[in-house]
Amino acid sequence: MWKEEDDMLYRKFTFADFSEAFAFISRVSLAAEKMDHHPTWKNVYNIVEIWLNTHDAGNTVTEKDHQLAKKIDAIISAA
Repeated sequence: MWKEEDDMLYRKFTFADFSEAFAFISRVSLAAEKMDHHPTWKNVYNIVEIWLNTHDAGNTVTEKDHQLAKKIDAIISAA
């Protein structure tokens, strides 16, 4: 589940291995690019952490962040 704190949406994802994590990152990057809305994220082996906020809105959480979070959730659901 996404958590909203410190003006960011945050979620941690755990995968079976690095290849699954990297495939997820690739799918998310395509969705983010289409929205012209790019997450802050970290990947260590099978764990991907994502933070979303809108830089143009003063680094706060906006509807754009919630829309991207929904798209990311759909990517996870489809996997």
